[in-house]
Amino acid sequence: MSKLNYKIIIHIIGVLLLFNGGLMLLSSLVSLLMKDGVTFEITLSSFLVMILGGGMMLFSRHHKKQIQKREGYLIVTLGWILISLTGMLPYILTGSIQEISYAFFETMSGYTTTGSSILTDIESIPAGVLFWRSMTHWIGGMGIIVLAIAILPLLGIGGMQLFTAEAPGPSSDKLHPRITDTAKRLWLIYVSFTLAETLLLFFAGMSLFDALNHAMSTLSTGGFSTKNNSLAHWNHLPWIQYIVIFFMFLAGTNFVLSYFAFTGKIKKVFKDDEFRIYVKFILVFTLVVAGIIFTRVDFTDSSFDHPQVWGDVESVIRHSLFQVIAVVTTTGFVTADFTLWTPFLTIFFFGLMFLGGSAGSTSGGVKVVRHFLMIKSGFLEFKRALHPNAIIHTRYNNKMVNEDIINNILGFFILYMLSFIIGSLVFGFLGLDFESAIGVAASSLGNVGPALGDFGPSNNYSELPVLAKWWASFLMLLGRLELFTVLILITPFFWRKN
Repeated sequence: MSKLNYKIIIHIIGVLLLFNGGLMLLSSLVSLLMKDGVTFEITLSSFLVMILGGGMMLFSRHHKKQIQKREGYLIVTLGWILISLTGMLPYILTGSIQEISYAFFETMSGYTTTGSSILTDIESIPAGVLFWRSMTHWIGGMGIIVLAIAILPLLGIGGMQLFTAEAPGPSSDKLHPRITDTAKRLWLIYVSFTLAETLLLFFAGMSLFDALNHAMSTLSTGGFSTKNNSLAHWNHLPWIQYIVIFFMFLAGTNFVLSYFAFTGKIKKVFKDDEFRIYVKFILVFTLVVAGIIFTRVDFTDSSFDHPQVWGDVESVIRHSLFQVIAVVTTTGFVTADFTLWTPFLTIFFFGLMFLGGSAGSTSGGVKVVRHFLMIKSGFLEFKRALHPNAIIHTRYNNKMVNEDIINNILGFFILYMLSFIIGSLVFGFLGLDFESAIGVAASSLGNVGPALGDFGPSNNYSELPVLAKWWASFLMLLGRLELFTVLILITPFFWRKN
């Protein structure tokens, strides 16, 4: 095994920090326009991050432009950690969040698009800081490394190692033979969707500031809101919820399919097995939730702000669809506290935290394609038991799936569940009750946001013990980078020279 090229690692992480600091300047511009009084602090944060990034690039300017897989894993994992550490500067310097553990939790939650928050009064936070908070979602949704590959040709050498280490999903479908062109196309779609949702939300009744922030949170499947009550603040404006539902659905769909739709290849979209299962899951789960609400939920209960409205068929279906898509795509927006509906629905939504959206989307979780292939492969075992001499292959999109891919998916699922169990045990050890421990573990690992127990949709994470905040931050990173990218760094053979 070749020696690690540390200089290229330092150089590219420096590039990422430069990007991070540059994007932070946009928040200082928003702060200036909104006259929130913290423009200097955010600008200072930006320059500090850019100076650090520039210094790292200068130090490592004489490097070999060659990235192997090991360097790729290190760049992605260390890059995300350093981006999160520097990304919390606007919180600290403006005094919006004063404690390091709280600020790091909020920042990691932002970049990993988890959406868990420790802020108890979001509406009192300066506009520039709120914009940066949403920006961390937007940067992390598509991936800052994918952005770097799109913009900097120098990362074209070995860029595939970075792309595959960061890009979500069991496979990285390419739109173009050159990875830099693929990254550009992905970001073009991402930006286009964000602008479209911003305009639609603005015309539906949001302020331009709220519309842009929620568009960034939606397309990244993050869930940070500018209001204390999240999207429930606009429960009186159904069109806002429908717009968010539509874009959450798009964000949870493979962006390659969005590209096909843009280029007129609509048939490819509807022929995709994962997309069809994704749609069916959402429809069936919505009908289940709506049915339970109609038959089991008391609309006069205090958890319903306007009981007379909730009794309306359209309203129940809309809220059911909204919460199903919000949890399945791991966006985590809230229009109501689903844990107050019925015990069945609490368990039901807990189960949805493990589903996730499509591979190649910005959503977290296990991903629909993995569930689909595991279930399909499992059912084929019955055929193999009846016909032991027959050659029976798992098929996906009318193509035979290699056994290595099935084994990789099974390995991922086992590691995912093991991480969830260990995560829950650690939270229990740190003082959380059973329901809260499993809820926070599932939510953090799946990058969902709302959990169960003391950290359900109506609450935030400010009461999470300090050590639990650091542990939750680790689980967020682990889930966002799809386990292997982080866990491979703790294996002995990764560091062996031979």
